[in-house]
Amino acid sequence: MAVGILPIVGSWYQSRDEQRFEVIGIDEDEGFVEIQYFGGELDALEFDAWMVMGYVEIAPPEDWSGPFDDLEKDDLGYTDTNVPPEHRTFNIEDFERKE
Repeated sequence: MAVGILPIVGSWYQSRDEQRFEVIGIDEDEGFVEIQYFGGELDALEFDAWMVMGYVEIAPPEDWSGPFDDLEKDDLGYTDTNVPPEHRTFNIEDFERKE
């Protein structure tokens, strides 16, 4: 029996079939690991099943907008969906007063 790694809330993992997901919660009382797939779907896995599935920890995806499939680029406030708003660079024209 393979022994897996312990899930960490906020960390990203990949399954053998290459599905990417984030651990969003751990319910120790009920024995479940709560996850959200990159596309936004929610799921709960039994902790015992987690330990034998062989999940691999991965880096968070660069494109953070995956769960928001109904967003338009205009909704984001910029056109590059690979850069979260907090990493957007500004220039002086963003702050100039319009008359």
